[in-house]
Amino acid sequence: MLAPYLLGLVGLVLLPALITLALAFTEYDLLRAPTWVGLANVTALLDDPVFRVAAINSLVFAVVAVPLRLLIALGLALLLYRRAPGIGTARTAAVLPTAVPEIAYGLLWLWLLNPLYGPINQLLRTGGQNGLTALGRTPPQWLTDPTDARAAIIGMSLFTVGETFVVLLAARRALPRDVYEMAALEDATGWDVFRRVTLPLMAPVLGLLAVRDAIQSLHFTFVPAFVVTDGGPPPYATTYLSLFVYRNAFEYLRYGYAAAATLLMILLTVAAVLVQWRLIRRYRAFYRL
Repeated sequence: MLAPYLLGLVGLVLLPALITLALAFTEYDLLRAPTWVGLANVTALLDDPVFRVAAINSLVFAVVAVPLRLLIALGLALLLYRRAPGIGTARTAAVLPTAVPEIAYGLLWLWLLNPLYGPINQLLRTGGQNGLTALGRTPPQWLTDPTDARAAIIGMSLFTVGETFVVLLAARRALPRDVYEMAALEDATGWDVFRRVTLPLMAPVLGLLAVRDAIQSLHFTFVPAFVVTDGGPPPYATTYLSLFVYRNAFEYLRYGYAAAATLLMILLTVAAVLVQWRLIRRYRAFYRL
């Protein structure tokens, strides 16, 4: 019964990973046979300013977006776990953005973020004069200002928390009721119940989701950066590691170089996961006391 899964795992994950690892130490342009260059690709990457910018952009995205996504998904789960009229519609609305194809989602945001006629800036101009906001400031230039463009990519990721929301919703509904009944008997406030009961009980699930989002954060940015901002505005404001690898492989035909960048991206992800895992272990040890 495991054979189909194992076959897919070997054919779609293990073999491509091994091929990528081998290509990382070669110079390969798809036209000529690969040439062994050893660590030359890795050395070139460490000296590549574009790679350093892409790595910093990816780290900033992971540090900012992953906690925000977890907070939003947790808030929705705690808000919508009870049965009430219309709650099914609200849950569907929370999951729906995740079900939209990524390209369609990116094109939708390309229209929403248009600085001239996009609905977001039109709304921000409400109450203002001469194209300014009600506070007398110029609306954000989502597609041309580096800081605003990075904020736009992060904002786009905050709406696709459907999978995380579903997992946290199931985890919240599975918590034992008697614990909350005991807290009610002791006249615990809502904040105390959340801090001392709900959060510790859901911590293992939150930890696993944090690790999962940290791993996937390097891939969340590809379609938004490719479709909405095209890796800019200059200089490479929204060029993330995934887009850096794509362009080197499929636009510049530097497959060995792109494979080395993928290898470093994996190592960076492993390092981030190990840091998170240590923090989670300390958190669980604290609550065991």
